[in-house]
Amino acid sequence: MKGRTVKYMFRQSFTGLWRNRGMTVASIGSVAASLIILGLVITLVLNISNAAYLAQMQFDEIQVYLQEDLSVEEIDSVGKQIEKIQGIAESTYESKEMALEKFKESWGEQGYLLESLESNPLPNSYIIQVENLETADNIVKELKPLEGIDEIKYYKEIVDQLLNVAKFIRTVGLAIILILILVAVFIISNTIKLTLNARRQEIGIMKYVGATNWFIRWPFLIEGMLLGFIGAALSIVVVYFGYQYAFDVITRYFYVMFSTYMISVRDMMDKIMLMFGVLGTGVGALGSIFSLRRHLKV
Repeated sequence: MKGRTVKYMFRQSFTGLWRNRGMTVASIGSVAASLIILGLVITLVLNISNAAYLAQMQFDEIQVYLQEDLSVEEIDSVGKQIEKIQGIAESTYESKEMALEKFKESWGEQGYLLESLESNPLPNSYIIQVENLETADNIVKELKPLEGIDEIKYYKEIVDQLLNVAKFIRTVGLAIILILILVAVFIISNTIKLTLNARRQEIGIMKYVGATNWFIRWPFLIEGMLLGFIGAALSIVVVYFGYQYAFDVITRYFYVMFSTYMISVRDMMDKIMLMFGVLGTGVGALGSIFSLRRHLKV
């Protein structure tokens, strides 16, 4: 394609945008609004999925607390019986002293407060990693009859609930995404139709003198893609500042509870910028293609 032809197509595209500037602004605003809502849905879905994954990693283990008065030999005996159970990937002994040190580390700068304890309240335990979450219930059943065990802690229900919530939100989010895409395509398609109607006579002459279909299509495609791209750029700015604000607030006031499960602003925007750029431009192109098919029949 010659440079002069490309220049002509872009000039026609910008002329169409300016000629219908009211509808252009409305289309850009609609695309931006759709993508902003989409951004809210995506940040919510990605963060919940990330939290579910981290929770699964954290709780994907069974902790077996031992009775207080067990001798070293009895503790070893319990460990050997645990290792015989099928489906266990790894079993690690954690003494009460080791557990207290981990507890201090988890408290960070406030860990020194635990040094004032008169005695260590934490029990000796075995930490069991399972090969497969689906076999965890059977492993727990086999652990319960063993002598020397005081309590078994396993958070499978929490993990299952988190995964179910994440699955539900992903499904609802996907449905919302599809609806928003269809709305954006519809709006851009109507914008292109206005340009088509205004240039109908000109297009008829072009076809009469032998212009190819693609020569006619390209200015409208570029116009649609520009609408989608500008709308996507605006939505990225809004989503960036909105997520940055939410991240700062949550980090400041709910650090331990939530912030460790959130995706960082930079990682989130890396995902969204590429996604929105492609999606906005693609939606614009689709809107142009649909309007061209129905009204020009070229």
